[in-house]
Amino acid sequence: MDPHMDRDELVARLVRAGELLISEEHHEEASQYFDTEAFRFHGPDGFESDFAGLSSYFASLRTAFDDLTIRRGTVVVEGSSVACQTWIEGTFTSTFTMSPVGPVEPNGERVVMDLINLFTIDEVGRLIDEVVRTDNRSLLRRLGVEPG
Repeated sequence: MDPHMDRDELVARLVRAGELLISEEHHEEASQYFDTEAFRFHGPDGFESDFAGLSSYFASLRTAFDDLTIRRGTVVVEGSSVACQTWIEGTFTSTFTMSPVGPVEPNGERVVMDLINLFTIDEVGRLIDEVVRTDNRSLLRRLGVEPG
């Protein structure tokens, strides 16, 4: 990680990276916060992706949920590793094509996705790796799907 970047700047960059994915505003700005070529995503249940796949996932969230927001909670920084709480929230109004069980029809409910993220940062402060842990069973219940 860039030795000139302090913890507050790193946390601000992490918050901005999330905002960019949620809003898709200034998509070209993403390369300041992600190494879009090297980035790897490791999600629940063995889901693996690159930056393009993560972008597609967030596009499916933007389509499925009105008034989508992202919030970061506690953030812990140690060297090039960052761990944080994340909440993604919105009203479920359209088909969610990339749910843990495939396409799910909307139920009109407010849905909060509660995540723990573990990031690795490169030498210039860009995200190069992300591991996400979440309770998919609870998420499916919020989406109106009874897990089997």
